[in-house]
Amino acid sequence: MQGLTSAQAAQARRNIVPRRSSRSFGAIIRANVFTLFNLVIGVLWALILIFGHWQDSMFGLVIVANSLIGIVQEWRAKRTLDRLAVINEAPVTVRRDGRDLQLPPDEVVLGDLVLLGPGDRLLVDGEVVRSDGLEIDESLLTGEADPVHKQPGDQVLSGSFAVAGSGAFVATRVGTDAYAVRLAEEASTFHLAHSELRDGVRNFIKYITWLVLPIGALLTYSQLRNSADFGTAITGAVAGIVTMIPEGLVLMTSIAFAVGVVRLGRRKCLVQELPAIEGLARVDVLCLDKTGTLTAGGMDLDQVLVLRDDQPAHEALAALAAADHRPNATAQAIQARHPSAPDGWQATETVPFSSARKWSGADFGPRGAWVLGAPDVLLDADQDGYRQAATLAATGARVLALCRTGDLSALASGPGPVAPGCGPDGPGGPTAPGGPAASNGSGGSGGTASGGSGGPVGAEIECVALVTLEQRIRPDAHETLEYFARQGVTVKVISGDNPEAVSAIATGLGIPDGHRAVDARTLPEDDPDKLAEILDANAVFGRVTPRQKRQFVAALQSRGHTVAMTGDGVNDVLALKDADLGIAMGAGSPATKAVAQVVLLDNRFATLPYVVGEGRRVLANIERVSGLFLTKTFYAIVLSLLTGVLGMMFPFAPRHSTLVNALTIGVPAFFLALAPTLERARPGFVPRVLRFAVPAGVTCAAAVMLSFWVAHSDTSTLNGDRTAAVIALFLTTWWVLVLVARPLTWWRVVLVGSMAALFAAALALPPVRELFALQPGGTGADLAAVGISAVAAVTISVAVRLAGTLRA
Repeated sequence: MQGLTSAQAAQARRNIVPRRSSRSFGAIIRANVFTLFNLVIGVLWALILIFGHWQDSMFGLVIVANSLIGIVQEWRAKRTLDRLAVINEAPVTVRRDGRDLQLPPDEVVLGDLVLLGPGDRLLVDGEVVRSDGLEIDESLLTGEADPVHKQPGDQVLSGSFAVAGSGAFVATRVGTDAYAVRLAEEASTFHLAHSELRDGVRNFIKYITWLVLPIGALLTYSQLRNSADFGTAITGAVAGIVTMIPEGLVLMTSIAFAVGVVRLGRRKCLVQELPAIEGLARVDVLCLDKTGTLTAGGMDLDQVLVLRDDQPAHEALAALAAADHRPNATAQAIQARHPSAPDGWQATETVPFSSARKWSGADFGPRGAWVLGAPDVLLDADQDGYRQAATLAATGARVLALCRTGDLSALASGPGPVAPGCGPDGPGGPTAPGGPAASNGSGGSGGTASGGSGGPVGAEIECVALVTLEQRIRPDAHETLEYFARQGVTVKVISGDNPEAVSAIATGLGIPDGHRAVDARTLPEDDPDKLAEILDANAVFGRVTPRQKRQFVAALQSRGHTVAMTGDGVNDVLALKDADLGIAMGAGSPATKAVAQVVLLDNRFATLPYVVGEGRRVLANIERVSGLFLTKTFYAIVLSLLTGVLGMMFPFAPRHSTLVNALTIGVPAFFLALAPTLERARPGFVPRVLRFAVPAGVTCAAAVMLSFWVAHSDTSTLNGDRTAAVIALFLTTWWVLVLVARPLTWWRVVLVGSMAALFAAALALPPVRELFALQPGGTGADLAAVGISAVAAVTISVAVRLAGTLRA
């Protein structure tokens, strides 16, 4: 099979698929300019320009600022996501002009001959033309966990991935015609978030919008009725309506998400779905796959312990490794010591490795049939080498059994091991959906398995040698695990490897109760509550199948945990997909990287603390700024209702609102939304923000109205009355800023102090006073406003503390 020629490929349709992480620059502009907020504020802006003074129209500049900041931040996030997405894309192996080439996915064309091996993700649909034990996992499309054997003529679909064997298929549908692209077309479009945080913000906006309409009408009517000057009436009504709108809240939320993406991108961490930023903050259980996470990718061949001197163990081991056309980490480690097959060892039949079998083998004709796999899958408990293999595994070494068998076909079709007390479909049986987990991510060449401790795999087997492989512990693993312990994140080590081997690694890394590893073959299959109880009580699990990994995630979630799952192998795909946050290693299989929300492109386990920390920063800071914005909304609603019902003039003009909002919300919120923080995420975002904003807003409104009423008897002008009200408004909302900004680190003190200094300057400098129509002078009224504000500040502090929302 020669594949397409270069000339044919140049004329064929390419596999062009819109990136999930991107939308066009035009779409970004439209999304940030044509918003409900901009429409409402734009109309109010026009009214002020027509009927009022230009100084009162400064609030309209928020349209320009919001739009520009939103466009710039989202464009930065888009560039980061697109750049990292290109790095993350696994190349596709195709054959053209008789040569095998590795191409980016978008250079695959209709009619290409695509080559497959274990762990390869199918990006286009096609028809199989060659199969060497090829098994395809279609679980992400069909929900069925059992891999499907594919023969020439069978159809394969994009979105599935190869788990065993090798083969080739001809691309029959590419680009947007491919099955997975059509299936996920809606999900593939760019979206900022679908999360508790953004849903809460959207609900705030929805309810406030419905309140603005009737309250705004009432306010407008009262202002027109109580003012002989139509322009003054419109100005007062606009001041109340504009203040009710939390125009910066959505912007700050979007900025925080986008900046989080960019910051993590600088650490080679690709956030494939922006809602994952929030998920990072809520994680309280982290499930780790030992291999590829705690241990570095790749292994080294350590020892070959020959048990039968009359058998050619080294030659057979070299021949088995050479027979693997798509060598994984285990086969590569053997090939590094034995780079080629010995003379006369030509395989006539091969059985590729799969997670279900946990062994691979080949028939070398007169040299016999040989298999390499997990000792407790291939051997009886009383066979030579079984106990010795268990002893070696307890040291943390990865142990394989090299065996000779009389009939490879019988072995491949045998019933498989049966764990004690389990039927053939029990947790350790190879016929169980998903099969045992491969311990090296993409499937080791006969890695340790989850077979039972009793019973051979269905044919006569003779153990010839034990092979040990050294796994490389990541140098940053210990420090990273200590970080999670300090942050209250519980770590669960979940591996398909031998429990003793997993325990040895966990103990060496200081994981609590690491010495007490649970054999997953003994876990209940049909009692989720019991399984959840065992998972809560233990930290290390061995012999875990892919199906069990998925069950583990569901069981932990049933206990109210927010679960993150790391993995790098095809056996981790389903668990990654079901977890609240799937984290894949950049060197992992294409399938895992495709379903994970976060990909650590540099494979550094030490990046995870930054990942979790960034999520917590975003969530905690958005809660802070939400308290500021919604306090403004609630005091505006109360003031509008009071002035409408009592028939009073509104206590301040739009320019006053612009000044106070800029100093107590706009500028501080920008810094607070992007500030570092170590606060843990807490559930109940919406009610907690409301418990803060409602009493704070009502108290601020009461202070402003009382100050306005007192000033009315002490001054003779509307501007003088409003100036006293503005002083009260600034002081009360400034105190809300102080409460929100806690803990008051040095830079936060500078921030809130500078806002107070700027307001004092606005009162003191004549040009600024004139610009913002400030008329201090009624000493009694101004001092009364200060005194009322002090009482209001104490009231706000007590109210939010009683509500349990005040951060220490």
